[in-house]
Amino acid sequence: MSAFNFNRVILGGRLTHTPELKTTASGISVCSFTVAINRRTAKGEESKADFIDCVAWRETAEFVSRYFVKASSICVEGYLQQRSWEAKDGTKRTVTEVQVDRAYFVDAKSEMPGAKENPEAHAPSYIPEAYLRPSENPPAPKYEELDSNEPLPF
Repeated sequence: MSAFNFNRVILGGRLTHTPELKTTASGISVCSFTVAINRRTAKGEESKADFIDCVAWRETAEFVSRYFVKASSICVEGYLQQRSWEAKDGTKRTVTEVQVDRAYFVDAKSEMPGAKENPEAHAPSYIPEAYLRPSENPPAPKYEELDSNEPLPF
């Protein structure tokens, strides 16, 4: 009988505070943040939320700290990890958090918190080269013109 292990998490919610980038003693970037996720509730029931602790490392940490602020919508992908330590008062502490592999934008650039006040503080929108204006785009490739009466070659 083979063992089956699977630990994958995908969360979508809003940041409870602006992420802060820190660096470990060995120079590795790390960013901790909390994602608030509304629970599904019955009609007429008061809404409730879960607050999930997340940790991103290296380039992902830098990305999150650079482009997300408090109340930003975010989607994260990663895995759950539990860690334990002994506090200064001698008590044993345990925390379960999401180790974030990837983070994604959810809001449109114009919908991001603070976008109207400070548009440069947010991520540049991604526009494929094909959608850029000709002055911003390398010259278009030359295509062979086909006679509209001929059948297509595929």
